[in-house]
Amino acid sequence: MNTLSSNTQAMLYGLGAVLLWSTVATAFTLSLRHFSPTQLLLVANIVSLLFLTSLIVMKGECKALLCEIKLSWKASFLLGAINPFLYYLILLQAYNTLPAQEAQAINYTWAIMLSFMAVPILKQRLKPADYLAAGACYFGVLYISTRGNIDTLEFSNVTGVGFALFSTIIWAMYWLLNTKDTRPSIIGLTLNFAFALPIVLTYAAITGELSHWDQGGLWGAVYIGLFEMGLSFVLWNRAMKLTTNASQVANLIFLSPLLSIIWLSQFAGEPILRSTLIGLAFILAGLFVQNWSKRTKKTTL
Repeated sequence: MNTLSSNTQAMLYGLGAVLLWSTVATAFTLSLRHFSPTQLLLVANIVSLLFLTSLIVMKGECKALLCEIKLSWKASFLLGAINPFLYYLILLQAYNTLPAQEAQAINYTWAIMLSFMAVPILKQRLKPADYLAAGACYFGVLYISTRGNIDTLEFSNVTGVGFALFSTIIWAMYWLLNTKDTRPSIIGLTLNFAFALPIVLTYAAITGELSHWDQGGLWGAVYIGLFEMGLSFVLWNRAMKLTTNASQVANLIFLSPLLSIIWLSQFAGEPILRSTLIGLAFILAGLFVQNWSKRTKKTTL
């Protein structure tokens, strides 16, 4: 790979991350047939922490990790409580109550939520394109939530849609807080999982989720911890460091929901709903408008 240009390497790393992310909805679906959301989060958290810690040991950054624990334990506790604990707990509840294709599509509107939350928190201003993007995305959410019955507003599962939308708020909040995070990226993520683990364990104990384990969900949880919460982040982080055109790599993310629907139908036996395809088309169109607007703004500066 050293003979390839940095941008080519970045695209390959980015594609690797996107391919892994595209399988996560299927892994969620299969694992939640055996594990509760809390049990799935607990196992995945442990696996991801082991993977990230091993990576830090291999890179010889143990001393830096220990220094960051002393310097930023408060930030690590706060960010760990948000992600992975709260974010994945809510997201998995969405997947547990909605068809995975619907939960995944709605979750992709987090970028729109981020733009609106950045107004009061980062004092950023919205552009007309942001409103257009939001209109397209949330129309897509409405179409998916009602399964095409937008004239009667008959929601298929209000609770599940609520969980999916709430997950976008939590994820957007995490990334807004992340803009002020001075920790090295992989060390910071490792500390998030380290500080989140006792929180997840305590929550699991209080809710009685430490007993009655169905071993059928184990390998799916291991897969999620290793690839969704671990390796995919490392690949994406590497891609963004290598590229000279971040928007080109970022556009790869549009492949993920489309591939995910294929994997869900082939491996999880979930029939593809026409309403999901139409709603997802509106959501992706909205995200494209938002990304195009940001790229245009940068080129005119």
